[in-house]
Amino acid sequence: MKIELPIDYFEEDGTIVALCPTLQVSSFGDTLDEAEKSIKEALELFIEGCETLGTINEVLEESGFRKIGDKWVPRKPIKTKKTTLQRATGAAFYV
Repeated sequence: MKIELPIDYFEEDGTIVALCPTLQVSSFGDTLDEAEKSIKEALELFIEGCETLGTINEVLEESGFRKIGDKWVPRKPIKTKKTTLQRATGAAFYV
């Protein structure tokens, strides 16, 4: 089984945080290389746990993946846009 997974990397207080937003799995390392290895291990453990529970297909489908042949592919956005949320006097409005 192959699973395509997007990973985002952030620097937070000198630590590199790795996040797989699609599956909501994260890990970290002191360097980018360590964070890459750490997130891979965390994802492998997560997938292994799902397989053990017999929930892997359900988890991937609920996370927006679709199966093409033997490969699970995440959904692709038709548009990505940043939105700023600003609050004034307790009421929220979009800018």
